[in-house]
Amino acid sequence: MTERSAKLNILKFVKIVSFSLLLVILAFFVAATVRTLTFDVNAGLQLAHWEKTNNIASDISQHQREELLANFRDAIRIPTVSTTETQLNTTALREFDGLLRKAFPTVFSSHLVQHEVVANYSHLFWVPGSDLALVPYMLLAHIDVVPAEESDGWEAPPFSAKEIDGFIYGRGTIDNKQSVMGILQALEYLLIRGYSPRRGFFIGLGHDEEVSGFQGAMNIVRVLKKKGVQLAFVLDEGLAVLDGVISGLQGPAALIGISEKGLATVKLSVSKAPGHSSMPPSESSIGILAGAVKRLEENPMPRLFGEGPERGTFEHLAHKFRFPLKFVMSNMWLFSPLLGRVMERRPDTNAFVRTTTAVTMFNSGVKVNILPSQAEAYVNLRIHSTQSLQEVLELIQSTVGDERVKMELVDGFDPLPVSSYDETSFGFQIIKKTVLDQFPQVTVAPGICIGNTDSRHYTDLAKDIYRFAPTWFRPGDAQRFHGINERISKKNYEELVVFYFNLIQNCDIKDLPSPHSAGHEL
Repeated sequence: MTERSAKLNILKFVKIVSFSLLLVILAFFVAATVRTLTFDVNAGLQLAHWEKTNNIASDISQHQREELLANFRDAIRIPTVSTTETQLNTTALREFDGLLRKAFPTVFSSHLVQHEVVANYSHLFWVPGSDLALVPYMLLAHIDVVPAEESDGWEAPPFSAKEIDGFIYGRGTIDNKQSVMGILQALEYLLIRGYSPRRGFFIGLGHDEEVSGFQGAMNIVRVLKKKGVQLAFVLDEGLAVLDGVISGLQGPAALIGISEKGLATVKLSVSKAPGHSSMPPSESSIGILAGAVKRLEENPMPRLFGEGPERGTFEHLAHKFRFPLKFVMSNMWLFSPLLGRVMERRPDTNAFVRTTTAVTMFNSGVKVNILPSQAEAYVNLRIHSTQSLQEVLELIQSTVGDERVKMELVDGFDPLPVSSYDETSFGFQIIKKTVLDQFPQVTVAPGICIGNTDSRHYTDLAKDIYRFAPTWFRPGDAQRFHGINERISKKNYEELVVFYFNLIQNCDIKDLPSPHSAGHEL
């Protein structure tokens, strides 16, 4: 073969490869474009013919509006603070018990409602349904709150329930007394209007969720297990309605939590012989441990965006983005790696990309001229849905890569199971319907809770656990959660009462309708 013919063959081969590559790219582009123009996984049951439930209208009179706000303010003023598992404000918890009985006399006196106090301060309510064939569901909320001090920079005392510009300020307004009071207020009004449920339901109010719920929620679960209870679904706190929070999204989005990240608290420690600071070794216990911590921070856990249920969040919201984001969100099969790289640049969105690593405590030394024998650091990790606790521990060990650093698991658990959210998912669709009937401008999507709730203790009782309350979060509001100036608008709290009022009634249907049929109807 001549040199000229060899060059021609190579050129021909390059042209064929280039043309083939161009065809592949074109095919991908056409497929992605078609998907973008037609993709809307939200349609589902929105147009379905829903079984009539003859709902009682959720009309709130002016007197009731004043009453529900007064009850809510009274709840915020009681400092039901949980500091540690052994440091609970039991005086405030007893006071809160009295408030509930005073604020909701019909709930506590109705022959339809069975009530018991669990573990001294938690509450369990059972409202039997008229149709015993229908599996009951459960609504959860928690009474306790995290500590708060006015000196931290609050605009109003954190337990004053002071109103500023239409907002009620105070610890617990969005975590989680708005649900505690909203659920019971809704039930109170339903009972007053003669409501009797077709599908039975439980209400569980834990008193120590902020310190893991080992007394409240876990004992409520034990009570239910003894009764042989199984639940159609559980609804707890978790995600919210985000308005203007997701960049590029047109309109607000209600994210219903379908899972929670796992948790690991790991203690790293280094031990060396103590000594005088005038004769330091080449490496101190502090230096060795600091190096290990630095390696953990410089080598984050693997990027896993798109491999877990967080992909469903963006696919449900895709049709509400403008181009070019709409093109990206509609084709997560193609753009997940790219989107993951963008999201990991910000702490708030990085939490959805991977297992996060946070060094939260570092302790060592007793005197400036003594070389410490012991150095300790605590690392808190929130585990991505596609990883396990064991996998994370092994990655920490390999990243630290130093036998002198001892690793100890203080506490931890795997990510929670992912609840269903398709068109056959009773709980998800009922919650979604209730949201859309009340807020038709909202887009509903599944989401992942990056924090943990009492609902994690209920996995033996229900296959489907959802985490949502229609609390509206606008830019900056997420920082109020466990932060300063926690608040909720008076209008939003009333909306919460109406939401639970309607949700309870919507659960009375026997079956979900067939999807995609015509004629949306209550």
